[in-house]
Amino acid sequence: MKKWLIALLALLSLLSLHAGGASAVDLQDGMRGPLGFEQTTQPPPLANPDNSDIKRSRNYAMQPPVIPHKIEGYQLDKNANRCMMCHARTRTQESQAPMISVTHFMDRDGNFLAEVSPRRYFCMQCHVPQAGLNPLVGNTFTDVDSMLKKTDGKQETPAARKK
Repeated sequence: MKKWLIALLALLSLLSLHAGGASAVDLQDGMRGPLGFEQTTQPPPLANPDNSDIKRSRNYAMQPPVIPHKIEGYQLDKNANRCMMCHARTRTQESQAPMISVTHFMDRDGNFLAEVSPRRYFCMQCHVPQAGLNPLVGNTFTDVDSMLKKTDGKQETPAARKK
């Protein structure tokens, strides 16, 4: 009975494909465009990163700061970390770069270390360079300070923000 049912379902799916039904190739991914999933898309060219060196405000508490300068060609692997040439505790006075957070010197148990913790060594896991690009998808994110702003003694509502 099970074999007969499986054969019937397979036959029906084949008939629906030939009759113009939806197939896996007909589905589209909004980010990939009209190409099928089995085809490779051509990536867009890399944009020039922002190199303004202006510190940006953060959108939420504990957000890692973004990188406000070019990092192309920086060596960042198990042998060397180019970021530490400016952001290390001992180099900030001469470089005028902000020192990495003290949290980068803590191990997973909260103990302080003399050197950067291995779990915080690869900066680009959390910190990213910026480029002036239009977003690929819409975004309605509102930072907490904007949400907490009061207008006329009342807390601002999403409807009031849209006006």
